[in-house]
Amino acid sequence: VCIHRVRSSSGVCFIKSKYVCMFDKSALKFSRQHRLFRTSAVSCGQIVQFKLSDIGEGITEVTVKEWYIKEGDSVSQFDSICEVQSDKASVTITSRYDGIIRKLHYNLDEIAFVGKPLVDIEIDASKGVAPEEDVVETPPMSHEEHTHQEIKGHKTLATPAVRRLAMENNIKLSEVVGTGKDNRILKEDILNYLAKQTGAILPPSPKAEIIPPLPKSETVPAATKDQARKIPVPVSRPIVFSGKDKTEPITGFQKAMVKTMNAALKIPHFGYCDEIDLTQLVQLREELKSLAQIRGVKLSFMPFFIKAASLGLLQYPILNASLDESCQNVTYKASHNIGVAMDTEQGLIVPNVKNVQVCSVFEIASELNRLQSLGSAGQLGTSDLSGGTFTLSNIGTIGGTYAKPVILPPEVAIGALGKIQILPRFNGKGEVFKAQIMNVSWSADHRIIDGATMARFSNLWKSYLENPASMLLDLK
Repeated sequence: VCIHRVRSSSGVCFIKSKYVCMFDKSALKFSRQHRLFRTSAVSCGQIVQFKLSDIGEGITEVTVKEWYIKEGDSVSQFDSICEVQSDKASVTITSRYDGIIRKLHYNLDEIAFVGKPLVDIEIDASKGVAPEEDVVETPPMSHEEHTHQEIKGHKTLATPAVRRLAMENNIKLSEVVGTGKDNRILKEDILNYLAKQTGAILPPSPKAEIIPPLPKSETVPAATKDQARKIPVPVSRPIVFSGKDKTEPITGFQKAMVKTMNAALKIPHFGYCDEIDLTQLVQLREELKSLAQIRGVKLSFMPFFIKAASLGLLQYPILNASLDESCQNVTYKASHNIGVAMDTEQGLIVPNVKNVQVCSVFEIASELNRLQSLGSAGQLGTSDLSGGTFTLSNIGTIGGTYAKPVILPPEVAIGALGKIQILPRFNGKGEVFKAQIMNVSWSADHRIIDGATMARFSNLWKSYLENPASMLLDLK
């Protein structure tokens, strides 16, 4: 045996050899300590500090919400390491290396900083170390391919999820044209490349997973739902009287609210309120609800409110704009990314439905179902929470008739929807009838939006909802 390296461990010695001959193991026993020698390919591990890379949106710190691994665990590339929460979204961090976790630098609910070590990973030194950055080259390739990329000076930017998708479909990222920032390769780029290779026709954007409707035995009677909605349910938390003050740091979505509201206070708000007769819309939704359920989507009133708002924004684009900090330039947004305020256990979040101007009511409902499911689970991504251009807040699901909504910068308008009430109203003949009434409260940036513009937009939005059939003339 030509011995290369020896390392002792708790009474047993391991020998790494370059060349091993056939021999009798019994000849290696010592009579005194009964130690056994065996040949083993043991490599000297190298400790790599896996740093928290930039996750975009100007985020500099996050809160560690959950560890998926512990010290001593083995991990592979793309395995989930932990979940962190910024003031914008929850993000799952995945491993960049194959190795063994040697140290966790943070406990749960501690603040982790971008650019600082997150975990220490022991890797096989013979396999080399990947560059310490958020996006790396495509996963393992031959030496010839690696050299070719170095010569070309080509650097592939992609997230771990995108790299995994490419690897599963045997796609070289160097052959895919990235459409993201700095030519970053997105999931849609991989799908489009795959479609060109296979001739498949893929949808322009991923939609919510279709969930089969619940069996009739599991459905809750409408009367029971109405009764439950009328009875306020107290929050089921144990009441503890400790007699001591408690101080907690502001983190997560609360921290985002502090920054957003401080910026919002600089905006002079103009308020406008009105009431909407939703009698016809209530009937229409009742007819379509079962059809949507068959297709696996829950249809609420919100998709109609969102689509009507988008149709109104086509006529009044100033409400779908943003104003720069110096108040010198107005940017009119091409996409109608309409946000919907949601009340979750983590706090108030406002995900948005992208490109509403080209979506049907059913597609909006499907996307809302997806956002609500992710919001309830605290798994909304940064892309879902950023890029909003206009916002609706349905405060009526909790209660209340009117509200005074606060604009979310850099947006310039927001609407708050009250609860739907059955109230007496007069028709054109002076006869009293039972009407489904909802109140709406608008807030607009009075620096660029005057009261007349806000009122005209509200009247148009109101006309679409009071006469839902009229939306058919303008739907795309």
